[in-house]
Amino acid sequence: MVDTKSQKNITDEQLIARFQNGDMAAFDLIVHRYKDPLVNFVYHFLNDRIDAEDVVQETFLRVYRNKHLYRNIAKFSTWIYTIASNLAKTELRRRRRRRLLSLSQMGFDDKDFEPADTEQTPEGIVDSDMQEKIIRKEIDALPMKFKEVVLLRDVQEFSYEEISQILGIPIGTVKSRVNRGRLRLQKKLKHLLDYIN
Repeated sequence: MVDTKSQKNITDEQLIARFQNGDMAAFDLIVHRYKDPLVNFVYHFLNDRIDAEDVVQETFLRVYRNKHLYRNIAKFSTWIYTIASNLAKTELRRRRRRRLLSLSQMGFDDKDFEPADTEQTPEGIVDSDMQEKIIRKEIDALPMKFKEVVLLRDVQEFSYEEISQILGIPIGTVKSRVNRGRLRLQKKLKHLLDYIN
């Protein structure tokens, strides 16, 4: 069991350095710190919890295998999120190919025909759940270049500098895409905000 209380003051960079020197407990702490935030991050791309968990597992496997490639010139969080982001994009490309193949064979996904959950009765819960689904749908509908920066900035709360490093694009481009992504979301969600107010 990982003793997280006594380990809170240790930085990620100190942990990866320990792991690079053979300390397996340091790797366990890295997994403990990053598993849930990474699953949430990847889930926003893939909309599938199991696929998100698979991608995060692969991310940790890459960190484990390539620990020697990390250099303390960038934050560790930037490095691990870059790996997860690249793996999520690869999974999305794989899905597109599969979708095209299944469409060409006229196959259908059972998920498209699942009945809606009608068990939620309190109006507040239903409204809140509906709003969350609408917002999620609109974020998912953003073009990838806007979606990834909005997720990194507004959901994962990375700085513009960190997003620039994760995605390998200039800070000015990050800021521009965040603003444009937010504007698109505001336009799409205006009807929801009007409904709430």
